[in-house]
Amino acid sequence: MSSPRYVLAIDQGTTSTRAMLFDRDGRPVATDQLEHRQVLPRPGWVEHDPMEIWRTTRQVVAGVLAAADTSAAHLAAVGVTNQRETTVVWDRRTGEPVCNALVWQDTRTRSMVEELAAEPGPDGEPLGEDRFREVTGLPLATYFSGPKLRWVLQHVEGARERAEAGDLLFGTVDTWLVWNLTGGVDGGVHVTDVTNASRTLLMDLRTLAWDADTCAALGIPMAMLPQIRSSSEVYGHAHEHTVLAGVPIAGALGDQHAATLGQACLEPGTAKNTYGTGNFLLLNTGSQPVRSQHGLLTTLCWKLGEADPVYALEGSIAVTGSLVQWLRDNLGLISSSDDVETLAATVDDNGGAYFVPAFSGLFAPHWRADARGALVGLTRYVDKGHIARAVLEATAFQTREVVDAMLADAAALELDVTELRVDGGMTVNDMLMQFQADVLDVPVVVPEVSETTALGAAYAAGLAVGFWRDTAELAAHWHEARRWEPQMDPAVRDRHVRTWAKAVQRTLDWVEDESV
Repeated sequence: MSSPRYVLAIDQGTTSTRAMLFDRDGRPVATDQLEHRQVLPRPGWVEHDPMEIWRTTRQVVAGVLAAADTSAAHLAAVGVTNQRETTVVWDRRTGEPVCNALVWQDTRTRSMVEELAAEPGPDGEPLGEDRFREVTGLPLATYFSGPKLRWVLQHVEGARERAEAGDLLFGTVDTWLVWNLTGGVDGGVHVTDVTNASRTLLMDLRTLAWDADTCAALGIPMAMLPQIRSSSEVYGHAHEHTVLAGVPIAGALGDQHAATLGQACLEPGTAKNTYGTGNFLLLNTGSQPVRSQHGLLTTLCWKLGEADPVYALEGSIAVTGSLVQWLRDNLGLISSSDDVETLAATVDDNGGAYFVPAFSGLFAPHWRADARGALVGLTRYVDKGHIARAVLEATAFQTREVVDAMLADAAALELDVTELRVDGGMTVNDMLMQFQADVLDVPVVVPEVSETTALGAAYAAGLAVGFWRDTAELAAHWHEARRWEPQMDPAVRDRHVRTWAKAVQRTLDWVEDESV
């Protein structure tokens, strides 16, 4: 048998699923991609069909092998990366989901989260949104999987009884795919990795194990939960009935952690920002978790096999690229997402307009589920070009808020952000990248291989089977493609940041009940 040529990455995202092949130099060889439906049954509710995701995954895997004119025989391993907090519950005997997956953007658990925060502690005072933060590194928020799983158990008929009887399994999308890839009802492996587990609100950050007290407080039977494993090890082998028959499934990382690995942010103080449906900025903080005092999340970067875990601070922004899609699909101001830069370039500035896209509330650093989107500063002077520019600038302003919080939290470690490595679909937008460098006052750098999320998943899997020797080899693969240097006058930057802060305040205290 010939030696393996490639590692396959399955990148299951919020709007689409991709399969990519990477060679030994960490370069993409072929790709295939399919979108899946966004199910929006009520305001604030966002769902996916898990069976559709599994179907599209099989299709893109077959498609990428065909595109490269290769087969499973030439694959060293498969790595999976995924939209993270999205919650799937299914029957272990039939493989059928009990309901659609609750997507990370879904806010139906707002009232539940508020009730959990309001529960009294030993002193009679409310436990508050930080009641689980010491253990999990996370605030109580609609974002995370734990409250979503609690909602399924409470609202899907018979779900709690079936879960307590041991009939139901829970997983984020990585777990769902690995279980199906390794056989599903025919011996499928029920696992997750530390990065995805760290986003559930159920895992102890230090022990890397499910926390029994937190699970009890949320009413979640622990028998539902997958086994927590490292991000880089052989979990099992693809089932004989799949096109990947016999290939090791050897890597799993949440999408933002995978992108951080793909960007070779291997040393404390290195940071990356992914511009996708939302934005996710991670700062490597090394071997110790940093407890955020400024609205960020303490999370895992990864755990590569037997090596010590590496931690990160993360700022999660709910709406960035999806705001451009909204401009296209809901308002019809552009015919394709690429047109937003052309429209924005018809004006010299935002005309005084600021767009805060709190469509699902505000994530980091505010964590306000009661916020809703606002376009402020309007005069009759403002036209569609100004609105397009405000849409792009919203992404940069939200990133600036997260970087400010990150620097405040990391000050004790004497870490600084001297450049920001960026990836994701929006990095092709030159106007946005320049404005991002301007508003941050640090260089913004994009790598030669832009598909860093898939690359990180491939790296994790390849390391597990010896396709790559070590992380030093991965670092040698990273090369800069383009850099944007700050050019904005400091006084203009300060005025922009002050005005943005005022705009954010206009979005708060809007929602009065969870149906809105």
